[in-house]
Amino acid sequence: MKFNAQKEVLLNAIQKVQNVITSKSALPILSNILIEAGQDKLRLTATDLDIGISCVIAVDIQEAGAITIPAKRFSEIIKELPGENVSVNTRKNNLVIIDAGICQFKIMGLSSEEFPKLAEFKDKEVIKIDQAALKEILSLTSFAVSFDESRYVLNGMLFKIHKGNLNVVATDGKRLAISERKLKQATEQEISIIIPVKTIQELSRNLKDEGEVALVLGNNQALFEFENLVIISRLIEGEFPDYRQVIPSASEYKIKIRRADFLLAVKRASLLSTPDYQAVKLEAFKDKMVVSKSTPDVGESREEVAVEYKGKEMAIGFNPNYLIDVLKNLSEEQVEFELSDSEKPAVIRTGGYVYIVLPMRLG
Repeated sequence: MKFNAQKEVLLNAIQKVQNVITSKSALPILSNILIEAGQDKLRLTATDLDIGISCVIAVDIQEAGAITIPAKRFSEIIKELPGENVSVNTRKNNLVIIDAGICQFKIMGLSSEEFPKLAEFKDKEVIKIDQAALKEILSLTSFAVSFDESRYVLNGMLFKIHKGNLNVVATDGKRLAISERKLKQATEQEISIIIPVKTIQELSRNLKDEGEVALVLGNNQALFEFENLVIISRLIEGEFPDYRQVIPSASEYKIKIRRADFLLAVKRASLLSTPDYQAVKLEAFKDKMVVSKSTPDVGESREEVAVEYKGKEMAIGFNPNYLIDVLKNLSEEQVEFELSDSEKPAVIRTGGYVYIVLPMRLG
């Protein structure tokens, strides 16, 4: 195998695929990137057996072939090479020569035959989703995923397609984020799959603001394809909680508030939070909200924020991070913060989006 490539193009492709590689793998081959050269295109692939990513780039192929190269070392070498172009070729016994003119490296690879094959998706229905829409959906929901491994079903996000609508749901048991969008194409297929958070992170990292992403389902696996990238992921098996049951009906007590003001007030109050005293206090009065924090042996803060509100006075506590996560990702200038009482969840609704957050006990 031999090819010539632009250094930045090659480095960008390496960085796109190497994120899935885990340092804890018992199989040495899983620390490597599979490089396949053929027909003026170079395919780079990495996998941890749960998720695989392939990236295709245009290069000058001198000789077709395939090999696997240690990902971290290959990435670091390409990054530090002088000049704008690089030549890579293989010799006997899996020796890889990386040449940038005045600088040359020789490193050992492993045979491509040992690299795990990624699943194939032939003759399956393709569901097209707008990249910008999916990127926004994930930014509004993925922060609510649980990292508690004892509740493995919640370590992923529910993708539900029904009657041409896509619902994406994430919850950690203390908050719930739901985003609903209409798909451009009508699909008869009804889908309910749970996609692991690691796959969601890779999608979020690579989605652009234009173009479409193709979703294809296989046997307990899903494929996402867009531009020059393919992400193949195992799905989480199990029953996702019935999220519809926990969505409260609209409350009569709605606080209309500028999102940026709300976000900054909660951020400032959270500066005094500690692991033992997390809750930030919100007090609703006529046309104002007081955001305060009191932490023993640390200090206290109090801030008034102008709002539109005519309901009953009440005080309620929240984990500040659960409010910051949603407020920093919404784009609306104003939000409606629905409260019913100090022991019931608060809700933010906007368009096809619903965010529900449980209160914390104050004191």
